[in-house]
Amino acid sequence: MAKILITTVPFGDRNRFPLGLLEKANIEYLINPHKTKLTEDQLVKMVSDFDVIIAGTEPITEKVMTQATKLKLVSRVGIGLDGVDLMAARNRGIKVSYTPDAPAPAVAELALGMMLTLLRSVHISNFRMHQGKWQRIFGRRLTEITVGIIGMGRIGTHLLRCIKGFDTLQVLANDIMPSDELSREFKLKWVTKEQLYQEADIISLHLPLTSLTKNMIRREQLLSMKSDAMIINTSRGGIINERDLHDVMVAGHLSGAAIDVFEHEPYTGKLAEIERCLLTSHMGSMSIDCRTRMETEATEEAIRFLAGKPLEGEVPQAEYDVQYQGIL
Repeated sequence: MAKILITTVPFGDRNRFPLGLLEKANIEYLINPHKTKLTEDQLVKMVSDFDVIIAGTEPITEKVMTQATKLKLVSRVGIGLDGVDLMAARNRGIKVSYTPDAPAPAVAELALGMMLTLLRSVHISNFRMHQGKWQRIFGRRLTEITVGIIGMGRIGTHLLRCIKGFDTLQVLANDIMPSDELSREFKLKWVTKEQLYQEADIISLHLPLTSLTKNMIRREQLLSMKSDAMIINTSRGGIINERDLHDVMVAGHLSGAAIDVFEHEPYTGKLAEIERCLLTSHMGSMSIDCRTRMETEATEEAIRFLAGKPLEGEVPQAEYDVQYQGIL
């Protein structure tokens, strides 16, 4: 009987439908017993007896695959692939699939919510109210600012559609493949990253983590932004250097930041000491509908594979190029 290791958590908590699919297919499965993100060493001890891993952001490295002698498929719940060593998988004949469309609406809506929260200092007011402090804080509206979006893939484009109804003053965008279609549909201006840093009032990042994007935003880039600018990261931890962000904000630069993803998770770092820094626990995709769709698509892919059917969401060559050549 085929066996599946489900490393991502939660899984099936709010909707058991994906688990029901496995049970109906008579496939044995084990859900991560640690109930938190697994380390490489924890995975090494667990993987030897499984044919498929339904994975989250855990480090499925060459070391892990060396121990996973039966492994034939990594079915990723979500879009990010920085946790999976794609070339090591290919060299071992291990297929990799993902669910790139499923999380986009939820992540984009969280980014929008973070924009509105930062602009009106909702997080600061909430914190002070819980301390018994009554203070009415001035803020800004999305209509009167310049928004910068770096990365115009599925999530960046969905965010663009979310903010369209606010009639934002201007949207600056940066991507390796500027789209004429998006330029025609939206009030959009394609610019370099450097120009975007300098001119945007609020910046939202929607990029994969690669050798080129790791620590892409450091002290130099942060200081090139307006002193009252705000930055949001719902993409991947490690793109913004967290120490530099902390130091710059402690020094009084930037009026706000909202960070949902961190280089090391769970996060326990110093950004939590900064009142105007909004932190969330990697919850971008955690709307019930999007999470259920992600889990279901990853599960269906695993079942198809074990039945000898073609994969529908196999990771394309372009993703291998991004990971190993740093193409952005």
